[in-house]
Parts: sequence; structure tokens; C-alpha cells
Amino acid sequence: MHIEPGLVDGAKITLSYATAAAAVGYSVKLVPQTVREQGLVSFALRTAVATALVFSFFEVLPHVRVGVSELHLILGSTLFLLFGAAPAACGLALGLLAQGLFFEPADLPQYGMNVTTLLVPLFAIRTLAERVIPGKSAYVDLRYGQALALSTAYQSGIVAWVAFWALYGAGFGAQNLASIASFAASYALVIVVEPLVDLAVLAAAKSLRDVVAGGLVTRRLHHAA
Repeated sequence: MHIEPGLVDGAKITLSYATAAAAVGYSVKLVPQTVREQGLVSFALRTAVATALVFSFFEVLPHVRVGVSELHLILGSTLFLLFGAAPAACGLALGLLAQGLFFEPADLPQYGMNVTTLLVPLFAIRTLAERVIPGKSAYVDLRYGQALALSTAYQSGIVAWVAFWALYGAGFGAQNLASIASFAASYALVIVVEPLVDLAVLAAAKSLRDVVAGGLVTRRLHHAA
């Protein structure tokens, strides 16, 4: 979902600084509650693992340019279910930053747009999870429909933000609209694949409860709210 260089430039890019600041600020706001629940060391460990995973999602896993952006398997809902909202958000922001600093410096001017595109849908699925996952259920007990709802919400949020940045930067011309449409269509595949990844990861976490429960994952993974 990297926004292509030049799609939004000049004075218009200032908006991305504001949206990114708001998204990062909200992430920071979630940290104290996470630290109270499982401690600072657990938060730091989960953030570090999430950062490493996000970096690998962007830099190691296959990705292709489609329309106005790139098709990546980001697994935002997987990160949320494993680590919780705050570590997942920090991991997304830091992993994306590391990739830009060390491998894709041309993407750094677009960092504000990209981090907004990643984080705001994560906050949306945090709210959605409270509605679709009963408080008496642990995340490892999710059904496919619940995982699909989270994945669809996250990927739809990404598509919506990419479309917004493309329209904001390049307008409503036929070529730009066609590029947005091709990008959106490509993400239908991700929406199908991600819930299956979620369930596979949750099944592994369920069978390895004693191994992964020691601060490396969110408490909600194995316990009711």
C-alpha cells in the first residue's frame, strides 16, 4: 500500500503530516493501558517483534505495484490479534520507518500518508473487535466469520485511504480512477487470504499456549476480556 512518490506533492503533502501526527498520537495514548495490563517489558517485547514482522512483510514478502500503489500482505489483523492494538500500531509505524530509512529512502516523503493508511484502519478493527468478539471469548477461539470481518475492515480501510490520497493528489481523471479501481480489486485477494492466515496463526498459538503466553503476546489471545 505504499503511496507512489509524486502522487501527492507540494503543499498538499502537509495534510499527511497532520494525519500521521494524529494517528501516532492515538497510538501513544493506548500505550499506558497496555503497560498497566502486562507491564513495560511485555509491551517492549511485543512492539519489537511486531516491528520485525512488519519490516519483513514489506521488505521480504513478495509485493507488486498495482495501480496507484503496491500490493502487500500486511496482516494487520494478525498483528492486532497476537500483540494488541498499541504494540501492533507501534510495530507498523516503526517497521515502515525502518524499511524507508534502510532500503527505500524514496518512500520517506510519503511516510506520513503510509503510516496514516496503516494505523487508522487498525484503530477501526480495535473498535470492531469489541463488537464482533464476545468478551467471554479468547482470540484463539475466533471463527472464520469473525476473522473475515476484521480482515475485511482493515483491508477496506487501507483501500479507502489509498483512494483518498490518490484523489487528493491527482484528482478525478479517468486514468487515476482506473488505477484506483485496479488497486482496490487486487486487495480482494488479500481479504480472502488474511483470515486464513489469522486462523492458522491462532490455531498454532492455541496449541503452543504455554510457550507463547509469557508476555510475548496480548493476554486476550488466550483469555477472555
